[in-house]
Amino acid sequence: MKPKVYVTMPIPEDVRHYMTEHCEIRQWTGEKPIPRETLLQELNDIEGLYTSGGSIDEELLNHAPHLKVVSNVSVGYNNFDVDAMKKHNVIGTNTPYVLDETVADLTFALILGTARRIPELDRLVKDGNWKPSKDDQEYFGIDVHSSTIGIIGMGRIGEAIAGRAKFGFNMDVLYYNRNRKPEAEETFGAEYNDLESLLKKSDYVVLLTPLTPETHHLIGEKEFKLMKKSAFFINVSRGQTVDEQALIQALQNKEIYGAGLDVFQKEPVEKDNPLLKMSNVVTVPHIGSATAQTREAMTMRAAENVVAVLTGKGPIDPVTE
Repeated sequence: MKPKVYVTMPIPEDVRHYMTEHCEIRQWTGEKPIPRETLLQELNDIEGLYTSGGSIDEELLNHAPHLKVVSNVSVGYNNFDVDAMKKHNVIGTNTPYVLDETVADLTFALILGTARRIPELDRLVKDGNWKPSKDDQEYFGIDVHSSTIGIIGMGRIGEAIAGRAKFGFNMDVLYYNRNRKPEAEETFGAEYNDLESLLKKSDYVVLLTPLTPETHHLIGEKEFKLMKKSAFFINVSRGQTVDEQALIQALQNKEIYGAGLDVFQKEPVEKDNPLLKMSNVVTVPHIGSATAQTREAMTMRAAENVVAVLTGKGPIDPVTE
């Protein structure tokens, strides 16, 4: 008998075909995300859970006595209660590697969009407010090339960004990480700094850390005050790694020049969030990995993780902490 897997999201046909070769699939087909109560009712005989979010906690695990693996279609896994999963002998997996280059592209889109005021000036042109003038100084932006980028979290995505920064834009690369990365230092000329030094020296501060108890509100009032008044803050990690109120105040008080944000404290972001009314802030709806090619690769990688565990081979991408 094939192991049973519950899928909480739409998946491409080739991914479905691959999983059904090895597993019996049940799937949520509603237009909105699956309600928590509905999911809990589905888990009694399930050995694999294939999902893109939702809390994997003690309550859920108690409803899933046969569960062996939870496969996240995401590089992040802050929805996992790892300790509870270990207690219930449930393996968690994620989808690293396949989205690195795509997230690095989005990061540079945010850097360029904020520095050159692309969304703001796009609206100006489309609204018919581009007026002939002898002096176009009011449209000036800030150079990206030959500036200094500070990368907080030099993992695979950080290295992809460092490559673009160094070889595409002739930027000086600083980084802060739990461990030094000699290869990145050699390849990109990246310079290791402590967090305080990086914040003081960088023209563009890029936050890439996963959300953990240690990184919750890693960047707050103190950190924004350390940054240059001409600096831009780019967050492509998780909204909770930043004290959002401190970010708002730093922008309102002109302690930093601007921000590019893919993530927010609450998602979807609330309509009255002051960040949405700031012309020097570029906001996008958590689209770091959102291209058709990358999302399909992520869904297949998640399927491969489920199948590997349920066929006794062990996880390809285990979450261990």
